[in-house]
Amino acid sequence: MPPEKVEAGRSAASVRPKRSRSSSARAEASRSRCSRANKRRYTRADIAAAAVRIADAEGLDAVSMRRVAAELGCGTMSLYNYVPRKEDLYELMMDAVSGEHELWEPSGDWRADMIRVAHQTRALMHRHTWLPRLMSPVYGFSPNALRFLEHCLACLDPFDAPYGTKMELVAMVNGVVTTYVTNEISTAERTRSLPWSEEQENAARIAYLVAQLASGAYPRLAASFGADAGPIDMEAVFERALGRVLDGFA
Repeated sequence: MPPEKVEAGRSAASVRPKRSRSSSARAEASRSRCSRANKRRYTRADIAAAAVRIADAEGLDAVSMRRVAAELGCGTMSLYNYVPRKEDLYELMMDAVSGEHELWEPSGDWRADMIRVAHQTRALMHRHTWLPRLMSPVYGFSPNALRFLEHCLACLDPFDAPYGTKMELVAMVNGVVTTYVTNEISTAERTRSLPWSEEQENAARIAYLVAQLASGAYPRLAASFGADAGPIDMEAVFERALGRVLDGFA
């Protein structure tokens, strides 16, 4: 090779940037951290807790295998080693929040205990507003859910009825609570999305309703509102609905 080309090659090499030792050390440390993260083992409790955090903060629709994996700092495919399907993830979430139920010593008054169960379940659903969407027998047989159901049946020991009837009672109480809380959550979400204040919304709706009732086209509704013009005590409505369900079994 001609001397001038050799010299040119040496000159180019001399100006080529060299990787600093600090950069190499950082890269090596990063690879080491990734390697440790990939080798880390997670428990199903870890996965459930991550999914619950996401659902609480962003809603149930934000929960995905990819999103949970990112929350944990692992690869999505790694997560499938623990949870084969999204439905299984939902069941882990249900089990995790079912563990928040307080399981007390039954008082001997089955009606009072079931009212307490209803209020506790209502509070739980308000802490985890995505929960009513997953209230289904499909997700009802995890360990914590079974412990809660056993507790409900223990509360119903003084109630003289077959176990099938007791299970129906528990299901109906749960249904009342779920329906009521779903309405509460939907109302709150709609209020937050209004482009004006809640007071303005209510005023517009009341004005429309008054005009319609005054038209004479709805005499029974007019009589109903005339007999009790409100405001409606929603807490009292909840207590009455729950009481009527329990009265049906007494």
